[in-house]
Amino acid sequence: MQHRIIVLGAGYTGATAAGRLAKRLRREDVAITLVNAEPDFVERVRMHQLATGQNLRPRPFREMFAGTGVELKLAEVTAVDVDRKTVTVTDADSAEARELSYDSLVYALGSHWNTHGVPGTAEHAHEIAGRPGALRLRERLARLEAGEPVVVVGGGLTGLEAATEIAEARPDLDVALATRGALGDWLSPKGRGHLRDVCAGLGITVHENTAVTRVDADHVTTADGASVPAAVTVWTTGFAVHPIARATTLEASDTGQVVVDATMRSVSHPDVYAVGDAALAMGPGDKPLRMSCASGGPAALHASDTIAARLTGGKLPNTSVRYFNQCISLGRKEGLIQYVTADDRAVRAALTGRLAALYKELVCKGAAWGVANPTFGMPTRRRPVVGAGTRAQEPSAVDAEA
Repeated sequence: MQHRIIVLGAGYTGATAAGRLAKRLRREDVAITLVNAEPDFVERVRMHQLATGQNLRPRPFREMFAGTGVELKLAEVTAVDVDRKTVTVTDADSAEARELSYDSLVYALGSHWNTHGVPGTAEHAHEIAGRPGALRLRERLARLEAGEPVVVVGGGLTGLEAATEIAEARPDLDVALATRGALGDWLSPKGRGHLRDVCAGLGITVHENTAVTRVDADHVTTADGASVPAAVTVWTTGFAVHPIARATTLEASDTGQVVVDATMRSVSHPDVYAVGDAALAMGPGDKPLRMSCASGGPAALHASDTIAARLTGGKLPNTSVRYFNQCISLGRKEGLIQYVTADDRAVRAALTGRLAALYKELVCKGAAWGVANPTFGMPTRRRPVVGAGTRAQEPSAVDAEA
């Protein structure tokens, strides 16, 4: 009888998890199913590039997972019943609803933009948390005339990349960035200085210590009542997770993230693993891991290796995953690599300029290549799946960081 593994979502974390499971468990007594609404992989870290008119290489899942043993189902996930161990999906082609049963579930439905309930945001702002939003912004930017104002709200990594990319691609536009704190206030002095120089060189107006409290069609309003002109507003103030987990009996946080242990296993349902933005995992310093590829990739590998070990009776991976740097593109010619501690605090060292831009580009290409070549360099494993009542050997401690 086959052990049925279902992976929900094929972003960086879901696709990585499915590929890793295929490497570790390529066998007749295991069935791996990957469920995703779109037919090809989306390089989410490049949505600011897509929005400014750059074209991304297509990466169809059917080609990526051909010959791996992973079954791809193009469908939208509409419900999960973790007590009955079923997933309800709606097929992309027929719109037919069906139920899929699993023995192990990898929940990787990711996140979308977060309006934080700010009035007018949903109606008037653009987002780049996914491909549809990035393409809508691309079309809108293409219709702007010289001198028209664009306001990017949010001074985190996504906001910095969006503002600099737009300003570089369209130097004829009046680009502004509104951030709640000081510009790059989490970076090292060197990192902050370089960021200010790049923004100044691109002509970006920076509104520091500015909270946007309303978005209208032609302007945004700040907490102090000021009005900032905006023919286009780009909203990048963080992410909200998919709501399905909160509708289940899974133990979830106030943000809707699945609470997991050090192996990315649900603390309430041991047959469910959550990875990426969907998971609330603790990292070094007992701090929750931030929503990012830097967190999601290692989490997906760790969860997949843990599942494989538990099914085959092998030793659980005793790995310690940590942060090393934050990679920020500042247009196509500039970049910033901020080196950090294991718990993601900036240190003095930072790489800047064209070399940093190249570094970031290599990181993006490497991540996409890893997803597109899921079974590269991994020998086939033939050990039988452990039967009921047998458990893998647990290490004394596993410090896992997504």
